Amino acid sequence: MSRPVTPLLDTIASPADLKVLSPAELRQLAEEVRIEMIDAVSVTGGHLGAGLGVVELTIALHTVFDTPQDRLIWDVGHQAYPHKILTGRREAMRTLRQGGGLSGFTKRSESEYDPFGAGHSSTSISAGLGMAVARDIAMRDNHVVAVIGDGAMSAGMAYEAMNNAGAMDTRLVVILNDNDMSIATPVGAMSAYLARLVSGPTYLSIREAMKQLAKNLPKGLARKAQRAEEYARGFWTGGTLFEELGFYYVGPIDGHNLDHLLPVLRNVRDSDGPVLVHVVTKKGKGYPPAEAAPDKYHGVNRFDVVTGTQVKPKSNAPSYTRVFAETLVDEASRDERIVAVNAAMPAGTGLDIFANAYPDRCFDVGIAEQHAVTFAAGMATEGLKPFCAIYSTFLQRAYDQVVHDVAIQKLPVRLPIDRAGLVGADGATHAGSFDVAYLSCLPNMVVMAAGDEAELRHMVTTAAAYDDGPIAFRYPRGDGMGVELPARGSVLGIGRGRVLREGTKVAILSFGTRLAEALKAADELETYGLSTTVADARFAKPLDVDLVRRLAHGHEVMVTVEEGSIGGFGSQVTQALLDMGRFDKGFRFRSLVLPDSYMDHDKPETMYARAGLDSRGIVTKVFEALGRDADARARLEVKK
Repeated sequence: MSRPVTPLLDTIASPADLKVLSPAELRQLAEEVRIEMIDAVSVTGGHLGAGLGVVELTIALHTVFDTPQDRLIWDVGHQAYPHKILTGRREAMRTLRQGGGLSGFTKRSESEYDPFGAGHSSTSISAGLGMAVARDIAMRDNHVVAVIGDGAMSAGMAYEAMNNAGAMDTRLVVILNDNDMSIATPVGAMSAYLARLVSGPTYLSIREAMKQLAKNLPKGLARKAQRAEEYARGFWTGGTLFEELGFYYVGPIDGHNLDHLLPVLRNVRDSDGPVLVHVVTKKGKGYPPAEAAPDKYHGVNRFDVVTGTQVKPKSNAPSYTRVFAETLVDEASRDERIVAVNAAMPAGTGLDIFANAYPDRCFDVGIAEQHAVTFAAGMATEGLKPFCAIYSTFLQRAYDQVVHDVAIQKLPVRLPIDRAGLVGADGATHAGSFDVAYLSCLPNMVVMAAGDEAELRHMVTTAAAYDDGPIAFRYPRGDGMGVELPARGSVLGIGRGRVLREGTKVAILSFGTRLAEALKAADELETYGLSTTVADARFAKPLDVDLVRRLAHGHEVMVTVEEGSIGGFGSQVTQALLDMGRFDKGFRFRSLVLPDSYMDHDKPETMYARAGLDSRGIVTKVFEALGRDADARARLEVKK
């Protein structure tokens, strides 16, 4: 009677266990890791396609290199799930992106195998070079490997790092994971043979000898000899660009073929100077639904493994992103000067909808937010109306361009800011916490936040009509409140808020989509006999000073609520109240903002409750301002 076969993955406690496996066993392990990853992500949701594409590469890297002593840095972190499975976190994979569970990205505090935290792209080569220099200063002998995707290579930061690394001639291995080009033609037996040949010690020693010989040739002959060598290798490998940056180029090789990967990685591990290995992979490899639709399976909700059908949250309201996109399409139908720009996030920003309607007026510039903003500024100088749609967290990367290329020149660039506030499962690296603070301090800038999806429609229309300078409007991830949408947006008065409910004792001034929680808080305060006004500020800059003055003079206590950091909307209101001299008269004012800390991933509603930005937190803050904190807490506990 045959014994059941123990899955190889069950025998892997750390990457050290990979080093005793045969090539056939490593191939079997790759299939088991792929199955494990699909099953785990089907439960939690997360980034699926990228990880499936690097299973063999991950196994090969941990087999050849001695992690964690050797530093392995994953750019962005989307593709790090197989790495987590193999580095002692397999049992925790079904807590991925859940409250208290594993991060969806690499995280230094989570594992010694994560030497650098990620979340934003194109940082791995810079970080790796820093680690390599630190190693050399300390006279250690460990290796540093940075894995970066072809999409992340569209960012200028990656080339800045490569140029620096090439000039320093520091020992560093960069793996370019190319999941965009076809692997059929360039990646085969001949290509793999050439990659092994040019990465091996024999070729490298001959090449170095030829370099030394060329140094003794007359200058003209030496340059011709160098060009001949570059041409010969560039003809086969296409690596001239990386060679010009100072890297030794190897590839392209099949990133799913361990027989190709292992010998090449062993060769480059033992080489000197900066080396770039070009591997070609298929996003979603091994899972047919993900292979067929790599964009849809880049980031997924929970899904059925057999059918690939994703579990969508039930809602009768459209997403804020869709409301923005459809409104922009409508405005563009009336104004041919409207154009749209995004930085490698057409679906995430909704601009794929705009591109379908107006393909010649929509521009995806790649992962290049700095360029996107200045590109839009250039368009604005020529009379176009650019809407440069970037997530709040990614707009941080273009702050210098927003200041110097847009705001100082008072150019009418429109900045739709998606993913404002807390974003849930993606955690601190993707939270839209700071944009209100870093934009509201800029002269010439208009900053709006939508209280609901109808307000967002009005703000798109307002931005389209505004030509006096830059204008930004922010809105969160997820579905709207379910309010009725107007057929067409209206142009709002710049710097004018609105009052939704009139009261006499307490004033709640909301900025953004905490408006629904402010209304709930008002309902609860009314039950305590506290007549409450609720106002939607709409604008952080220019602030509706008249509205602030009216609320301050007509109520005993005033509270502002926002989905942003200290220094944002509440600070603008505080400054206005100081200028009015209200605090000289003992006015009771509180500002509710995100905590001065980075909040780990969880359900958004849980995160907002923890931050005190739900209705319960607002009510508690009102009672605190009234000096009735203990009474407030007791009453709230009774009502709970």
